[in-house]
Amino acid sequence: MVLGTVRHVSATHYGPSQFFHFAIYTDAECILIVALGEGYAVSTKAGEMGIGDSILGQGVMKILSYNPGHDGAIACLKDDHLLVSIEAEKNSNWRHSPISGRDVFDALGELDEFPDAICIGGWWPRDHHESLHGPRVQYRGVSKSNVIVDQRHVLGRPVHYFSSTHERSHLLCAFGMSSLPKGTPCYALVWEGEIGAFYEIDSALNITLLADVLNQVGNRYAVLYGLADPAFPKDGRYPRVEDAGKLMALASFSKRSTPSAEEWKLLEFLLDGPRRELSAYHDLEKSRHYNVGLDDPEFRNFAGIYSDKIFDVFHQFAQANMKKGLPLVIAGGCGLNCDWNTKWKETSLFAEVFVPPVANDSGSAIGTAIDAQFHLTGNPKIDWNVYSGLGFIAAGSFDLAQYDIYETNNLMIADMLANDLILGWVSGKYEIGPRALGNRSILAAPFKEGTRVRLNEIKQREQFRPIAPVCLEEDAARWFGCDHPSPHMLYTYRVRTDVLPAVTHVNGTARIQTVSVSTNYRLNELLSAFKARTGYGVLCNTSLNFKGRGFINKIDELSMYAVEHKLDGFVVEDKAYFLKSSSNYQAYLRMPDSVDSERLRVHA
Repeated sequence: MVLGTVRHVSATHYGPSQFFHFAIYTDAECILIVALGEGYAVSTKAGEMGIGDSILGQGVMKILSYNPGHDGAIACLKDDHLLVSIEAEKNSNWRHSPISGRDVFDALGELDEFPDAICIGGWWPRDHHESLHGPRVQYRGVSKSNVIVDQRHVLGRPVHYFSSTHERSHLLCAFGMSSLPKGTPCYALVWEGEIGAFYEIDSALNITLLADVLNQVGNRYAVLYGLADPAFPKDGRYPRVEDAGKLMALASFSKRSTPSAEEWKLLEFLLDGPRRELSAYHDLEKSRHYNVGLDDPEFRNFAGIYSDKIFDVFHQFAQANMKKGLPLVIAGGCGLNCDWNTKWKETSLFAEVFVPPVANDSGSAIGTAIDAQFHLTGNPKIDWNVYSGLGFIAAGSFDLAQYDIYETNNLMIADMLANDLILGWVSGKYEIGPRALGNRSILAAPFKEGTRVRLNEIKQREQFRPIAPVCLEEDAARWFGCDHPSPHMLYTYRVRTDVLPAVTHVNGTARIQTVSVSTNYRLNELLSAFKARTGYGVLCNTSLNFKGRGFINKIDELSMYAVEHKLDGFVVEDKAYFLKSSSNYQAYLRMPDSVDSERLRVHA
């Protein structure tokens, strides 16, 4: 069958990789591709690439990818660069939401060109036919055969269609976002609600499953919180998604490392064999921890024991089976457990440890996009910035008469913070991943325990929850013993002073974020001004969001939050808004030595 006149034949050899690419182009399309090397031998029509095929030399590649499950996200890559990652929970949507139609339109609005590839991450099949016939692959699977590569048409234009497993999305996200160069062998750990497994990745990005060490590790971890919580139904099939983070906070209260005889039985039930509902435990109602509440000291002791035990299961496997000293990349929701991340670094089993800020499923769309890029161009690495979300919507309508409005001045803001005002802080695009890293934050001075109490009241959350510090990178070693950048709030460090009680957890640690001119210029400037005012380049930093929802991203909702939750004001780029009704703000205005703010006031 003649599809058109042959216009061009290309044959290219790609140096060290020993990859050979041959293509025939007609006046209509590329009709034949032959690729040899890196373990592949492929002959196929373009757009019908075989599974695991790599097509190099395509120039700029634009990829649109989405994760169909909870923590839904849509990611766009262009020429190995992350353009945007739109997370469904952001913009005050419910935490862990799947993507919606609005997210799709937001993503399309970020594109200035038609995508070359559209990707769907793997998830559980909806029915038997889908599990057998697609159109997307399933949850598990790590080989290059666990992908679908096809060609579709969108609005009359041909596009590559790509789908790979959820498991691969985690692995490719962690490797692709790490600083490890392409071709670097490494180990990987994926631990999340369903998976708890170690892998080895070779120089050609062939992934070998070393072992399923403990399945459903994330669900097993979080369900313990429900044992003590009277509000949790003990026959619930899954734990609540927010309980894992709360248990992580409670575990730090533990003052005991040895389980009792009864707790040994409970550990065996929770960790041995398949995961079961709490109601299946035969002595459930007789358990010392049954419905005792989250303030019970013995339950908090057991929370720490349980957390350590889960880590030890994985640590013992790694110690016995992973002896090559390779780097370790970590993905899955348990990668947000800062205590565990810190322990992995302290084991000295690995040359380095990397955890992406989107370790949970919010990074799955990015991972699938990286996987598609790898299959279509041979490159599994991307350039990225943690501030790759959507910009703030400042065009909303709200009652300006409630506020005194000023031009943003860091000296004035720092002085107000030093005098115990608590402020919302908005800058640029929102952060990807669940942690507030200074673009959608609530900021406060770190010097009083009462500030932590007030912040948890503002956030409408339990008082056992810690508040994280954000710190100038050059001061992190002095105050927290951190002698290297830690820009994504993924590790804990020992606090070295008693001057910072608002950001010091009960066990003397802090989950810090370091900031420099290059990582967050505006926040660095504010921290520098605060240091000039107080001697400490450290602030309390917690996420700017309604309870149970993602980051606020509209000014009208920010104003509503400030009024309802009793912030003293908020800063959005070059404007600062202070509530006239705030007693803290009014007290500041009466101070004789406060920064002269009148000259900065914006008059109506």
